[in-house]
Amino acid sequence: MMLLLFGLGLAALIAGAQVLVRGASKLALSFGISPLVVGLTVVAFGTSAPEFAVSLRSSFAGQVDIALGNVVGSNIFNVLFILGVSALITPLVVAPQLIRQEVPIMIGASLLVLALAFDGQVGRFDGGLLFGLLLAYTVFLVRQSRRESRETQEEYGEQAVVSDSAGWDRHWGVQLLLIAGGLALLVVGAGWLVDAAVSFARILGLSEAVIGLTIVAAGTSLPEVATSLVATWRGERDIAVGNVIGSNTFNLLGVLGLSAALAPAGLPVGAAMIAFDLPVMIAVALACLPIFFSGHLIARWEGALFLAYYVAYTAWLLLAAQQHAATAAYGKVMISFVLPLTAVTLGVVAWREWRARHGAP
Repeated sequence: MMLLLFGLGLAALIAGAQVLVRGASKLALSFGISPLVVGLTVVAFGTSAPEFAVSLRSSFAGQVDIALGNVVGSNIFNVLFILGVSALITPLVVAPQLIRQEVPIMIGASLLVLALAFDGQVGRFDGGLLFGLLLAYTVFLVRQSRRESRETQEEYGEQAVVSDSAGWDRHWGVQLLLIAGGLALLVVGAGWLVDAAVSFARILGLSEAVIGLTIVAAGTSLPEVATSLVATWRGERDIAVGNVIGSNTFNLLGVLGLSAALAPAGLPVGAAMIAFDLPVMIAVALACLPIFFSGHLIARWEGALFLAYYVAYTAWLLLAAQQHAATAAYGKVMISFVLPLTAVTLGVVAWREWRARHGAP
């Protein structure tokens, strides 16, 4: 039954992603909103609905490790796995707005969450602050998109969505129904997949923290996986990348904010989460800047690098959960050799890109 539930959930996710991307891309033109902003708001917020449902339910049920781990793990998964796989399919063109505005906002939200968690809790007031920032961010995005001239949108390199005036989905009402139907399929499909995955994890004897950071995080991020992959295949590259960045910002400000604000006693934060998982999430967000900056492109080798780091991070979590003897040595190798080498490589790539743009010899 669990395998059947897993298969049905996967089918619902694929169908939902196709319907959602079609509706969202058409809606962008109908309302005069750029596809990038649709990816950052409508699509990103909608595909984060499973994270919100799981975190809110977990916080009320007292499963705080799952509630917080789901958000942190989803953000790590979104960047390393989703962008990694999407870039392997085809190099992803990154809009300049993402580099100069959206990624810094995601980094700032990540740092704010870490600062709020230092006292061992994301309280109800903290949650209200995060959610208030989300509302302000959304209003700002929509107003900004309305002010953009055609020349500015072309400067951003955004993909134009071809409007079919005779198409059956030309009316904005139909487009909204497509988005609603796609989101419903995504939420239902993700729920089935998470239920099956959590059952498998319980059988294997994993802790709630590991379940939240891995199985649940990956499961609730499957809508983002399906949506970004379908958007990549359809050529909607702004939606593919913007969906990931927007989802991460929504996870931090919206999912975590509302979960903490509505939970009876806020969300307690474990010492391990503060010392390791939250810093990893921030490091992943920071890694987006040099990679996105290099040619405004996520190349295939950079996608492979993202995937390799996600495998390495998951392996460390599993080793630590099993208290394996190799955990300490594995961690030292990653911190002392692999991470610095990658940082230097990305720094050199970004530096060469900057010199090339400014005509330096």
